[in-house]
Amino acid sequence: MIDLHMHSRYSDDGEYTPSELVEQCAEAGVRMMAVTDHNCAKANEEAQNAAKEKGISYIAGIEIDCTYENVNFHVLGYGIDFLSGDFEAIEKNIADQSARASLKRLSKTRALGFSQITDKDLLALAKNSYWKRSWTGEMFAEVLLAMPEYADHPLLQPYRLDGARSDNPYVNFYWDFYSQGKPCYAKTDYPAMEEIIDTIHRGGGAAVLAHPGVNLKGKEFLLEDLLKLGLDGIEAFSSYHSAKQAAAFYEAAREHQLFVTCGSDYHGKTKPSIAIGQHGCTVSDEEMEAAVGRMAL
Repeated sequence: MIDLHMHSRYSDDGEYTPSELVEQCAEAGVRMMAVTDHNCAKANEEAQNAAKEKGISYIAGIEIDCTYENVNFHVLGYGIDFLSGDFEAIEKNIADQSARASLKRLSKTRALGFSQITDKDLLALAKNSYWKRSWTGEMFAEVLLAMPEYADHPLLQPYRLDGARSDNPYVNFYWDFYSQGKPCYAKTDYPAMEEIIDTIHRGGGAAVLAHPGVNLKGKEFLLEDLLKLGLDGIEAFSSYHSAKQAAAFYEAAREHQLFVTCGSDYHGKTKPSIAIGQHGCTVSDEEMEAAVGRMAL
């Protein structure tokens, strides 16, 4: 089994340490893996060492926020030089902006009808996080759903047990209220996709479009333009993609002579319905390894 997309505590919404992720991969039978934290490459050294001990082939990774035509996207970087100052600069830029955006999210959340939530609630939840002042929509959901004051609040009912959005309640709350275009969205100035692709290439890595079925929803016409920007691959197989979507992205990759990858986007508690190795990949491990194995450490 191969899984090239998962997040550790070095992501602002990840639960586990890099070593814990490796242990879980070993238990799940994963033989090739990558930890791809949001805008941060710091997990790679620990994950690489732990994977070596478990006999798992490891590919250094990162997932970087970027934009194209004013639409937010994620690009995965594989086989990167994770000690490069380029990735340190990306992390600092996003961390500084995230702290300011978090306060805006708090203000908008209170205006939405949750006036009892405070910065202390978010800081308490983030006390063990690497990103202590980056408060994601998932974190707001976790805090609000635990507050007795809002036990019967109508906006939260879909995310409670057996509710329509309860399969991944925290991340669904993020998508419904904090993602681009939603009422609690706080804009962050992400780099252009072309710049991020160049940065990944400069670091010796390969640039892969992450879970396009999510970010291209309603804007599928952008795919052809994206694939001409210098991307090396497409994450065709994702826990978010239907079999039909995965097949379409696989064919798009073949048409443009790009390779495909598979990734669960495992986070832990923020996405409880997603498990390691859950990506529906129909390509054999041998074919996948032939495409990406050269990047393994």
